[in-house]
Amino acid sequence: MNRISEITKRDIHKMFRDGIQLFEIWDPQKVSYPYFGELDEIEFLERIYSLKEMKSHDPRYPNAEEDIIQHTKRNDDYPKCWVFEDDRFRLKNGDDETYLRFVSEIFHPAVRFEEGYWKEFFNEINKLLKHDGYELCVINQISNRDIYGWKLYKQENDVFVPFSQRHKKKIKQNHLPLRIQRETRRKIYHLLTKYNYSERKSDETGFQYNELISETFFNEIKSFYTPKCFKEKSYIETSSLEDFVLYNYPQNVIDVIEFFSKKSDDKFMEEINMLFNFNDLPLKLINHKVEIKLEGPFVTPSFNLIDEMGLRELLEEAQKYYEKENFKIATQQIWHAFERLKTYYSPELKKNKSINRIINEISGDNEQFVEMFNKEFLDLTTIGNNFRIRHHETTKVDITDDRHYEYFYKRCLSLITTVVQYLNGEKII
Repeated sequence: MNRISEITKRDIHKMFRDGIQLFEIWDPQKVSYPYFGELDEIEFLERIYSLKEMKSHDPRYPNAEEDIIQHTKRNDDYPKCWVFEDDRFRLKNGDDETYLRFVSEIFHPAVRFEEGYWKEFFNEINKLLKHDGYELCVINQISNRDIYGWKLYKQENDVFVPFSQRHKKKIKQNHLPLRIQRETRRKIYHLLTKYNYSERKSDETGFQYNELISETFFNEIKSFYTPKCFKEKSYIETSSLEDFVLYNYPQNVIDVIEFFSKKSDDKFMEEINMLFNFNDLPLKLINHKVEIKLEGPFVTPSFNLIDEMGLRELLEEAQKYYEKENFKIATQQIWHAFERLKTYYSPELKKNKSINRIINEISGDNEQFVEMFNKEFLDLTTIGNNFRIRHHETTKVDITDDRHYEYFYKRCLSLITTVVQYLNGEKII
């Protein structure tokens, strides 16, 4: 597939060659970051390519490795960031997968320079890739540091629809009970003031002016409701960010959090989620939207009751990625758990006999249930073999819609959690 345009590739090349401009309020500065991070170029490239098996452009040398050593170390006569235009590496004219793999590797924990400006470059690259339908995302962790891959980018509607309006019916019916303590509100307010930057805007006549994010919020929220707060024993109109956060309904506090999120970078999301966790609020900000974490059949704590350690770890991994909305990796992990579940009675029994014993235990000697569960085990096995979940051969069916991943994930997890209730002798959900 070739979604990534030559314009995007050119801009990313220029970023690493020339640096990027950081717009601080008082001190704008240009910063640079090497694409090979802590490594040298040879070390980095060998993580992705077999340099000794690639051709040399210099007839004096038998392969690309010797060629590159000669022209980057001995003579240093290759131009800066030469690799982005070298046809051997298929970055300029190759397919998207090759390019995305290269870019993702730049931000691998074993490569990146943690004290450098890698996050700033990561964010700028992600902005560019989203225009072409991709985004870099977390796919795993090592030593508590994120490993990045990529996924198709689904552009959201640019119209801001606040939390209180999306859940208007549930709020009216008291189906979303939520309280935010005053002290927690103060922390939220102080965090918002930290990110209350001034934006440059212009009106219909072309006149330019500065406007704080909070001012923009109060202007835009009026298309949904009049911003108010509880003061002097009345619910009165306000344009004060402090009063709006401290003396208002919880759903309105969430509205302003979501609005600031759309205007801020990932650091805001990290800080607000940390604040939610430290103050025991069942909330999580994901993709500029706050979600309420309700107790239910798929929450991680229930997995602690699973006796088999390997199965429990796989389920916890799957749940972690599901909560991050990385449904591709979550589905992959849940299918690994399913395959491990099949061998629950191994090595005492071979895999097929282990499955039969599991089905007999959960069916209660009822032939109709035996038939149903046999079919479900077979169907899930077929899905795992035919679709690009655990195997990645070109013959597998691609899954490009996250909603399909969600379906596969929930279907597989439903069977696993049902089975484990019987194997553990107690209900885990």
